[in-house]
Amino acid sequence: MTAHPALLDWPDRRSDAHPLALWDSADIAAATGGIASTAFQCSGVEIDSRDVCEGDLFFALKGEAMDGHKFIDAAFANGAAAAVVDRPIDRPHVLVADTTAALKALAAAARARCDAVVIGVTGSVGKTGVKEALFAALDRSSRGRAHRSVKSYNNHVGVPLSLSRMPGSSRFGVFEMGMNHAGEISALTAQVRPHIAIITTIAPAHIEMLGSEEAIADAKAEIFEGLVPGGTAIIPADSPHFARLRDAALKHGAKVISFGTADHADVRLLDSVAASSGGSLVTADMGDCRVCYTVAAAGGHWVANSLAVMAAVRAAKADLGAAGLALAEMEGLAGRGARIDVATPDGGTATLIDESYNANPASMRATLAQLGNSPATRRIAVLGAMKELGDFGAAFHAQLAGPLAAAKADYAVLVGDEMLPLAGELGKYADGTLGKGHSFAHCANTDEAISALSAFGLKGGDVVLVKGSNSVGLARLVAHFSAEGR
Repeated sequence: MTAHPALLDWPDRRSDAHPLALWDSADIAAATGGIASTAFQCSGVEIDSRDVCEGDLFFALKGEAMDGHKFIDAAFANGAAAAVVDRPIDRPHVLVADTTAALKALAAAARARCDAVVIGVTGSVGKTGVKEALFAALDRSSRGRAHRSVKSYNNHVGVPLSLSRMPGSSRFGVFEMGMNHAGEISALTAQVRPHIAIITTIAPAHIEMLGSEEAIADAKAEIFEGLVPGGTAIIPADSPHFARLRDAALKHGAKVISFGTADHADVRLLDSVAASSGGSLVTADMGDCRVCYTVAAAGGHWVANSLAVMAAVRAAKADLGAAGLALAEMEGLAGRGARIDVATPDGGTATLIDESYNANPASMRATLAQLGNSPATRRIAVLGAMKELGDFGAAFHAQLAGPLAAAKADYAVLVGDEMLPLAGELGKYADGTLGKGHSFAHCANTDEAISALSAFGLKGGDVVLVKGSNSVGLARLVAHFSAEGR
């Protein structure tokens, strides 16, 4: 049977030669400099024995307080095909001198074998959302051949783990990079070596560690150090640190693309109209064309995020239409904007906005504005402490009084000692002599916050924003009221 000429002319890709298995024992040993005990194949890579799935390669990492070798039996009980270890075991394994170094070596091998367009994402706010939206857009346009870091795997362990999981046949890879000290992103971007590097925004997150927003901008700009030659930097045009970020990108030979509302933005917002679904209808100028699309996730911050996504999709030479469809379908993520319907005792339904995963002054203002724009019978804000603000913390917490008032919140639950300055600001208006009084409760912890909100009572038509740093534990409050309303 003669093959059709079009099939004979189909272009070969280096990735076509990769086996179906993610890794085999020979490749793992070659990448890590280890010795394989036997031949095996793996379909995934994992570092937590509780998350191991059938066919995974388990890395027994050693930390200051924990040794992964203690969990080897649990990993194999959950279906691990093999393990990377620093001592021999009686199961399939690769023996190495240092398991953490071996993970980084396997990550480097994954990056080297793949001819995907690689995108790195960082920023003080919005990096996980942008990463997820980019993945959705690129996975759609590549018909399932995009890869990304899951959850918030964005640190010195999460990034090499995510790289090691990237199939050789991937056409796109999207990796999130986080930091709270200078120099951390420099190490991560050297591993990722992105073709495109995105900074979503600069805000006073981790300012306790870095001292100023300028230092935060410099630390985020480390992402440009790892750009491949001729790479692209995508930066926020509306940031007061725009010139600083631009100059850092140019220093590393990057092509700079900016996004935002500023006249000089390369991807510029022309119009944003609130959609009936709670999202936005967006029109953007991309220089040589205009694009119109819907963003399902609510809030002005998501409009800005979408511009960064569109800029990156175009830089990656991917499908803008697929990106628009992905943004229209992508709703809020758990802990990062998911909207949950909660049945109320009066037979109605309240809406809970779950922003419980993280908080800093910029994201607090953005989500309080989202609360204010949400149609509601009553608006309720459950606000947890913002961490890692250092000496700036008291002022940043107190300054939330203005955004809270602008959101027309009917009741606020403030959680954590760091919220005492905000409670003090709201207390100034308690008697109403200086304007409308604020109804609020200050709670030491999440259990007290659950009790305070229960005592206040949810009614049909209420919208409840839950926002705080992850360590406050407000995800438990979200789970409590979500379960109670079922």
